[in-house]
Amino acid sequence: VQLVESGGGLVQPGGSLRLSCAASGFSFSSYVMSWHRQASGKEREWVAAIPTTGGSPKYADSVKGRFTISRDNGKNTVYLQMNSLKPEDSAVYFCNAAIWKGAELDNFWGQGTQVTVSS
Repeated sequence: VQLVESGGGLVQPGGSLRLSCAASGFSFSSYVMSWHRQASGKEREWVAAIPTTGGSPKYADSVKGRFTISRDNGKNTVYLQMNSLKPEDSAVYFCNAAIWKGAELDNFWGQGTQVTVSS
């Protein structure tokens, strides 16, 4: 089981980045995928989630209207398009895969990719 994020980097305020998370070793299309972020010295926070079929994604208020989550089940990949980036978006971004198996939540994380928004 593996999740590998990529696409992070340094960008100026107002700029854009597209993060990718490539999945392998599990039935990707059966899992709800989400993005989370953790800024230095802060707790990890949820950013966006997308259901198995891709319909009706959800967003944290802080990114609504600026970020778009999408998935390609044929490529086992989830994306996060980030526009109008702000310095407060700077964080390590992690993808997560989750599925309920009975009463247990089975979920796992990627290693993260750093996003820095600075002039």
